[in-house]
Amino acid sequence: MTDNLVRKAAVASRPFEISRTFDAPREEVWRAFTDPERMRQWFTPKGFIAKTATMDLRPGGICHYSLQSPDGQEMWGKAVYREISAPERLVWVNSFSDPQGGITRHPMAPSWPLQMLTTLTLTERGGKTTLHVRWEPIDPTDEERSTFDGGHESMRQGWTGTLDQLQEFLAGA
Repeated sequence: MTDNLVRKAAVASRPFEISRTFDAPREEVWRAFTDPERMRQWFTPKGFIAKTATMDLRPGGICHYSLQSPDGQEMWGKAVYREISAPERLVWVNSFSDPQGGITRHPMAPSWPLQMLTTLTLTERGGKTTLHVRWEPIDPTDEERSTFDGGHESMRQGWTGTLDQLQEFLAGA
C-alpha cells in the first residue's frame, strides 16, 4: 500500500448510521422512498414542506426536489441513484442542488461535503420493517471531513425528525 493510501485510510470519516423499526411491511416503507408523491409527504426536515419532486428511479437516474423552510426560503436537493434492489436496498449520491440540478454547497454550512453516499437497507421481520441508513462523504477535503465528523449529533437529530415524520406517514397510509 502506498504512503498516500495509508494516510487517506488513517483520516477516513466515521460514517453516520441510524436505524428505526416501523410497524409496516417492507414494501410500504420501500414505496415511501421510491414514489415521489409519497416521499413529498414526509421526507423533509421538521417544519419544512416539499415543494417539488421529480424522480427517475433507475441506476443513473435522478431525484430532484425542493423544500421550503418555515421562513419561506427554498432549498434544493439532488439524488443520483447508484443501486436499486427492490425492496431491500437503495444507494444514491446525495447533494445540495440549484433549481437546474447543479451541485451546490450546503446553504447554511459551506464546509459540508459536496456529495454524500447514502445507503438505505430495509429488512422485514414479523410484519415490521427495520430501516438502516448509512451516510458517508465522498472524497471530502480535510475541512469537509472534519465538518461531517463533528456533525453526527446534528445529523442524528435531523434524521430522527425525518424518521418521526415517516412513522406518522406510515401510520396513516
